[in-house]
Amino acid sequence: MTSTRIPPKEITGLYGALVKKFASRTFGQVPESLGVMWHHLPVLKASMGFGQKLQKWDQCEESLKSYAHMAVASLVGCSWCLDFNYFMAHNRGLDVNKAREIPRWRESNVFTSLEREVLGYAEAMSQTPPTVTDELVASLRKQLGAAALIELTTVIGFANLTTRSNTALGIESEGFSASCGLKPMAQPSARPAGAAAS
Repeated sequence: MTSTRIPPKEITGLYGALVKKFASRTFGQVPESLGVMWHHLPVLKASMGFGQKLQKWDQCEESLKSYAHMAVASLVGCSWCLDFNYFMAHNRGLDVNKAREIPRWRESNVFTSLEREVLGYAEAMSQTPPTVTDELVASLRKQLGAAALIELTTVIGFANLTTRSNTALGIESEGFSASCGLKPMAQPSARPAGAAAS
């Protein structure tokens, strides 16, 4: 029984066969979310196309972009994106011990000061309204350079698009990380009522 708010549609046709083959080879299964998005192929293609372009950018360190996306997913509550990016961190050879700690990054001692600033930046960008400060941008620009900061910012913006869309559509984790034997994601301590997320 599906948990999505729009039932998945059957993935058909030549393009569908290619998508299913790619998904099975990459993830070991065809994600249910593809069936949901199959209702509107131009949206699916645009999202996948932009996501693939993001993967080719190389001005910002891959781990920083991955952890930032996961921080957005954790803040927004997108279990699909959190699980998928944890799985992809493993596949890309990133530090999975850090990746699994993203939901409790403030309490964890595994992150460098730069990583902590990036995680804070990802959350600050994701607040409504955003809570990004001049000081935070100046610090990240000094450490990363302008091009890397622009790249990181765009990745975080895309993360907000995907996480918020998945959450609204009821698209939840499909167990990618568990399928390759990764430990469950760390759980944050409860925040006091009214505590700021940034």
